[in-house]
Amino acid sequence: MKMNTIAAIATAMSSSGIGIVRISGDEAFTIIDKIYRGKGKNSIKLSEASSHTIHYGYIADGAEIIDEVLVMLMRGPKSFTAEDTVEIDCHGGVLITKKILETVLKYGARPAEPGEFTKRAFLNGRMDLAQAEAVIDVINSKNDYALKASVSQLDGAVSKAVKALREQIIYQIAFIESALDDPEHISLDGYGESLLSAIRGMKEGLWRLIRSADNGRVMTEGIKTVILGKPNAGKSSLMNVLVGEERAIVTDVAGTTRDTLEETIRLEDITLNVIDTAGIRDTDDIVEKIGVEKARNAADAADLIIYVVDGSCPLDENDDEILEFIRERRAVVLLNKSDLTMEISAEMLASRTTHRVIAISAKERVGIENLEDEIKAMFYHGEIDFNDEVTITNVRHKNALEQAYRSLEMVEQSIENAMPEDFYSIDLMDAYEQLGLIIGEAVEDDLVNEIFSKFCMGK
Repeated sequence: MKMNTIAAIATAMSSSGIGIVRISGDEAFTIIDKIYRGKGKNSIKLSEASSHTIHYGYIADGAEIIDEVLVMLMRGPKSFTAEDTVEIDCHGGVLITKKILETVLKYGARPAEPGEFTKRAFLNGRMDLAQAEAVIDVINSKNDYALKASVSQLDGAVSKAVKALREQIIYQIAFIESALDDPEHISLDGYGESLLSAIRGMKEGLWRLIRSADNGRVMTEGIKTVILGKPNAGKSSLMNVLVGEERAIVTDVAGTTRDTLEETIRLEDITLNVIDTAGIRDTDDIVEKIGVEKARNAADAADLIIYVVDGSCPLDENDDEILEFIRERRAVVLLNKSDLTMEISAEMLASRTTHRVIAISAKERVGIENLEDEIKAMFYHGEIDFNDEVTITNVRHKNALEQAYRSLEMVEQSIENAMPEDFYSIDLMDAYEQLGLIIGEAVEDDLVNEIFSKFCMGK
């Protein structure tokens, strides 16, 4: 498939040690021949050089030398795009990399669209769509777990799981079609029972992938964490300790925080999207009421609630309300202000809740490491298991898996209702096609364009 030759700057547009200009397409070597000047008497035309070699020289526009460079040559199909590819390593800096790109464009390339290099890798069969999407996930990884999942997908973990399921489905479709075409030699007697067993096995495999999507969201997007408590319990102080700076206003006046404050922080390998909220209490202040309502709404959507209790004051009806609110939610209870005379003991508080109670002093930064350990235990060593199993981190993939699961449920229902076998084929084919959308088989151009438009330029 012949395509235009494209070029783009593949490194960040800033002052740096090096900059990289990437060229891909049928004319890549022709273009580099026009602008490259080798050093020394034995310099050769790069179009005549071996693949996967690096050459030292200059980039020039006619008689004007632009920069001293290293040029890497990769002949297709053994390149990222499976096309002839040239990468120019120049000195870093906005001006020089832009000038080299302008020279490349002047001699025959066109500017690459966002994600077009990866899009060509997909269109040229270098990778399937799930692997291509994993490229941007690798770039955007916020923690080690997200990176591990993305690299696994780039290596084809999701694709292998999907292809294995599709092979099972297409086998059943082929058997049904063959039996309907040649009933004299292929019998469908008792086939419904054997297909039902196969369908249940496929559904189990699909369900494992679908269920992993919640874990995948936590890995890639972070843990949506809400800090709750009464006014002046120390929520903002805790927020500042976690963020590592004075992000929230801290005073002795109750109700200082009226709105939600949001920050993304990293605790070792964990990403927390932390929201500090207004103190929850009954109030006649209209503005504070709005803040309390926003706090409740944020907590409803949270993956984790950190409930901060002021240990220097007795519990009251506001604490009772919060304890009831978090009863069925994933939460940690912090008994704050351990540096003061305590009116509440950890044992007393623990008797009122099923959640872990941790004594801390946000002001003195005492006990924070215990909170970090508890969060890691809750999400990374308990309910969420980060091992070598496939983890779905892409919403589009999850939706396709759910559609395929529903189609298999329809097959199951048709078998139980003793429907004709050709009914099975319709829903089996729908499941097959839904899974095909994940890896890019029979995918529409509009979807492909939308996916790659989210990539950065030069990738």
